[in-house]
Amino acid sequence: MGDKANAHPGAAGRAVAADRPASIRNVVLVGHSGAGKTTLVESLALTSGAVNRAGKVEDGGSLSDYDEIEHRQQRSVQLSLVPIEWNGIKINILDTPGYADFVGELRAGLRAADAALFIVSAADGVDGATRLVWEECAAVGMPRAIVVTHLDAARADFGDMVTTCQRVFGGDDQDAVIPLYLPLHGEPAADGNAPVAGLIGLLSQRLFDYSSGARAERDPGPEHLPLIEEARNRLIEGIIAESEDETLMERYLGGEECDVKTLIQDLEKAVARGVFHPVLAAAPAPEGGKQGLGTVELLELITGGFPTPEERDVPPVTTPQGKPRPALTCDPAGPLAAEVVKTSSDPYVGRISLVRVFSGTLRPDETVHVSGHGLESRGHEDHDVDERVGALSAPFGKQQRALDRAIAGDLACVAKLGRAETGDTLSAKDDPLLMEPWVMPDPLLPVAIQAHSKADEDKLSQGLSRLVAEDPTMRLEQNQDTHQLVLWCLGEAHMDVALERLRTRYGVQVDSVPHKVSLRETFASAASGRGRHVKQSGGHGQYAICEITVEPLPGGSGIEFVDKVVGGAVPRQFIPSVEKGVRAQAVKGVAAGYPLVDVRVTLHDGKAHSVDSSDAAFQTAGALALRECASQARIHLLEPVAELEVVVADEYVGAVMSDLSGRRGRVLGTEQVSDGSTLVRAQIPEIEISRYAVDLRSMSHGTGRFSRAYARHEPMPQQQATRILEAEKNGDR
Repeated sequence: MGDKANAHPGAAGRAVAADRPASIRNVVLVGHSGAGKTTLVESLALTSGAVNRAGKVEDGGSLSDYDEIEHRQQRSVQLSLVPIEWNGIKINILDTPGYADFVGELRAGLRAADAALFIVSAADGVDGATRLVWEECAAVGMPRAIVVTHLDAARADFGDMVTTCQRVFGGDDQDAVIPLYLPLHGEPAADGNAPVAGLIGLLSQRLFDYSSGARAERDPGPEHLPLIEEARNRLIEGIIAESEDETLMERYLGGEECDVKTLIQDLEKAVARGVFHPVLAAAPAPEGGKQGLGTVELLELITGGFPTPEERDVPPVTTPQGKPRPALTCDPAGPLAAEVVKTSSDPYVGRISLVRVFSGTLRPDETVHVSGHGLESRGHEDHDVDERVGALSAPFGKQQRALDRAIAGDLACVAKLGRAETGDTLSAKDDPLLMEPWVMPDPLLPVAIQAHSKADEDKLSQGLSRLVAEDPTMRLEQNQDTHQLVLWCLGEAHMDVALERLRTRYGVQVDSVPHKVSLRETFASAASGRGRHVKQSGGHGQYAICEITVEPLPGGSGIEFVDKVVGGAVPRQFIPSVEKGVRAQAVKGVAAGYPLVDVRVTLHDGKAHSVDSSDAAFQTAGALALRECASQARIHLLEPVAELEVVVADEYVGAVMSDLSGRRGRVLGTEQVSDGSTLVRAQIPEIEISRYAVDLRSMSHGTGRFSRAYARHEPMPQQQATRILEAEKNGDR
């Protein structure tokens, strides 16, 4: 692809607009934290002319104007959009966080993009999480290319990195992962490392020298030819193998020289179909340089090889009521169908929604219909409302540049959508639509929080609702059993960022407290008790006596109330009162304050007074009788047990099973779910897996994932139950 003429970069500071879907490319950058994604974005912006050599745009904005939290975290924590222009093509670059806690931002980037660049560091290799994302992209046929960075690091080797990528990404078809260029190292520096100074184009057989900070093209020297031949032949064979021209391989094997332009066209078609994955190299521009190494070649690949939005399918749509609708196409004149892929808050502008337009054209100040999926389990309300669109803009760092429209295939920021949340669909108010949602990971790390002060308590509800609206990977729970407010996150870093955003964006200070699981109580043995509520001091008296027995039932039976009163000892109208009092006390608990379950309560005797007996008196007597039974019986604490399914690489199965056993878990079995991955099924007390999201990631080097579902409550070991009961008596609970 290196034979193309150098394109004319766009002017810094200009809002990049698109007039047709064919002139748009949407590209997401994927890679582990520290691989160099953000540095590459800055290099591409410099080469395209979107920023000057100091990394600034004409109006003073900068790509380095990141979120305050990102500066403190020293890593990207959110999806960012950088639109640039190259050779008349608008390129929307979606830079995603590389840390596993922010996989929700990565999934949003994948949803908004039509192709992916996988950034791998020659110093660090390919991590397991990146490999999983590659497999996810492969499953939906998303076009992919690979960019190798950090080639000037000690012991970094481009050839070794290509071999690794072929093994990890290529699988059975390693000839589909082949470099287009070979890097050339310059003179060694004082530290002994030789910086990459240029590239050799394998198809064009031209040398592209970046040593001056600007791309210069010339013929390779004789010493370079041996480097080219073998790699070039393998590249040509790989392209021909994926060519739609079935005669090309026959002509090539017959000794015919393949036309370079034909090879480039076949290469670009194979890349766009997602069946060929070129490998490129990139490095930042030297100080004062105008172009980063490999950036021109990468921009040529993006504009020539990656698909237009018209070549990708639009996600299925229905009506908000779930009725199917005909499939949409990427047509600016079609029905409006756009999706909020990210929601953020600006202290001056308010809520800003990053929107991908899949069909139709979105314009400022028009009224649209907002449809949500109503993820009530994660704290997202269902909604189906009309809203007026505010200003449309293209972001650049912290700057927002006005747009007059956003056509099908494009991305834009929309201001003042007060009800829209991440994942919601925007459509015409007279033709409302709902897009099929994308898959989001379940948050499995709980953190219980409480307001730091009374002033914080007043603002807490609104702050949390805004926080959850921004991030669909977060779930808010008001636990009715433990009376705790629980924020479910993807990991510790995700939790830290959430609490920091509450403090800095919404002015709410919260404290984290130990998370409690929903325990239960039950009787381990039968017992009898008498409830006596007699008061005769002044005014209308209160008189109620009842005698009950309590016996344990099998798990899952709940509370069973049996009336065996004979002879009218307890008048018929007061028997429901006794039951009501018993059940009310059961909800409060009889030992440690946890709900009582799985018992049969039998009322067999009692006394009443013709004047002083009442509904309230017998309710109180029923509660007292149950508490007296508890004082005479042995009480078991029941803990919730979860069904756990863990998918992990085969090499970590032993460690995972051993760890589960150490947590009082019972491994039920294993099965092979894919080449190299195993599913482990287990039952385990929930109290043992509060931090399992963090621990599994550490154990499996980021490749493990798990799901959990409530199974049942079962007796807690006596030693542990005793500690909880003693803490309750001492008021430490």
